[in-house]
Amino acid sequence: MTKTVLDKIIFSIRNQPHSSPNGVSRVSIAKYIQNEFDYDNASALKKALKKGVDSGKLIQTGQSFRVAGDHVAELPDDQPKVEIKDLKEGTGPAAAAGDTVLVKYEGRLKEDGTVFDAASSFEFTLGAGDVIKGWDIGVEGMKVGGKRSLQVPSKLGYGKRGSAPDIPPNADLSFTVALKCIKE
Repeated sequence: MTKTVLDKIIFSIRNQPHSSPNGVSRVSIAKYIQNEFDYDNASALKKALKKGVDSGKLIQTGQSFRVAGDHVAELPDDQPKVEIKDLKEGTGPAAAAGDTVLVKYEGRLKEDGTVFDAASSFEFTLGAGDVIKGWDIGVEGMKVGGKRSLQVPSKLGYGKRGSAPDIPPNADLSFTVALKCIKE
């Protein structure tokens, strides 16, 4: 029975597939609890996550959580991977999960090179599930001032659904990303 908010969080973590050994993102936990329990008190959820970490029931890595004592998910070797190539090494601090980063980017369909999106200034929280998984993976460790090429397989992009009208289903993507800054 899931009586407390922390119980709901633990239930949520245990009932979602882990795509990372770090556990399940804060955003995914909140969405799951909203859908499963029709509960969306963000303040109570934040307090319960903190209480879970402080009490040792949860382990936090960046913006992801797992239940202490539970098996750590290992990704099979045959899972799709993001191909990362540093085009220019940055000289600033490295981006880590939980950091709010500001990037400039251009996205192309890998198949034919069609540009589907670009922005000179885009902000997101790394590792929080704000962007496609390929970005959370590919931007982590990047240094401010750096520029990377990310080759993102469909499963780590928009998958079977795509993102109409510009990204067809099962499309592999190619991004050029420059890390402008890490916000305080």
